Amino acid sequence: MQELRIEENGNLGPIDSSRIPRFSGAATFARLPRLDQVQRADIAVVGVPFDSGVSYRPGARFGANHVREASRLLRPYNPAQDVSPFASAQVADAGDMAVNPFNIHEAIETIQQDALDLTADGARLLTLGGDHTIALPLLRAASERAGEPVALLHFDAHLDTWDTYFGAEYTHGTPFRRAVEEGLLDTEAISHVGTRGPLYGKRDLEDDRRFGFGIVTSSDVYYQGVREVVAKLRDRIGRRPLYISVDIDVLDPAHAPGTGTPEAGGMTSRELLEIIRGLRGLNLVAADVVEVAPAYDHAEITGVAASHVAYDLVTLMSELPRPVVERSRNQEHGIPAEQRTTAGAQ
Repeated sequence: MQELRIEENGNLGPIDSSRIPRFSGAATFARLPRLDQVQRADIAVVGVPFDSGVSYRPGARFGANHVREASRLLRPYNPAQDVSPFASAQVADAGDMAVNPFNIHEAIETIQQDALDLTADGARLLTLGGDHTIALPLLRAASERAGEPVALLHFDAHLDTWDTYFGAEYTHGTPFRRAVEEGLLDTEAISHVGTRGPLYGKRDLEDDRRFGFGIVTSSDVYYQGVREVVAKLRDRIGRRPLYISVDIDVLDPAHAPGTGTPEAGGMTSRELLEIIRGLRGLNLVAADVVEVAPAYDHAEITGVAASHVAYDLVTLMSELPRPVVERSRNQEHGIPAEQRTTAGAQ
């Protein structure tokens, strides 16, 4: 079937769903072109089908494609931000990284290198997980591209700053402790948002505070309201390069049942989207949406929420100028652009 796409401002956009049914054709994110169909991408959307770091329910390895399927209903104009993101920037789906499910250390190295390759020419990266283990290599790549430690907004029911699980240092509950230890984060500008639920002990909070994290709990969002929370976050971040990591379990299970470690008392999808929209204009260098486990997601509730979160993150990125980067590793080694796509985009 011929792909009838929307084109605007020289950017190749999504398939026109007023002419081609939404339920037909390949399920790229928001029905956007593949990376190999465009000359260059300002924003690349990539999947990481990896969940070997989970401590409870598995299944997030299928999350990226579940979010892509749910994103078929997205449209090219975002009225909440008064932006047409796919006209403002060239956005493309880079497929999935080919990640070893049996070796976490190798998987982390692969994710880091693929993220560096995808951003070598200045593209911003939105990653669909996968479990939260993948945030560490993505932060390594983002910090390297920024040339400095990055600010972090971490939307999650959990802290993810534990030391080890079963003696393992690299799991979905440890990435941000490792990121602090490795100097990837600007500890003057790191915050958790939406945390709640039982902990192993008070020391969890003491350790977290020692690392420099500020905490906005789910209850804080409820009692203080979105506007006050956004004002505090913006003041803490300033103009620093910013990485946003969204664990979909930040939402209450009523809004996101399809996840590995659900906790009662979470944020609504409306609150999460409004907070993200309130970050407009900040220097968002990269983001991820993780921990979508479709086996537990009836009626695509979680997939729909995650696809809209990803869409608003792309919208934030679409208004920012394309970063200027130094000569990339791929260029240095003479690797042509058509060979730098990831496995799922071939």
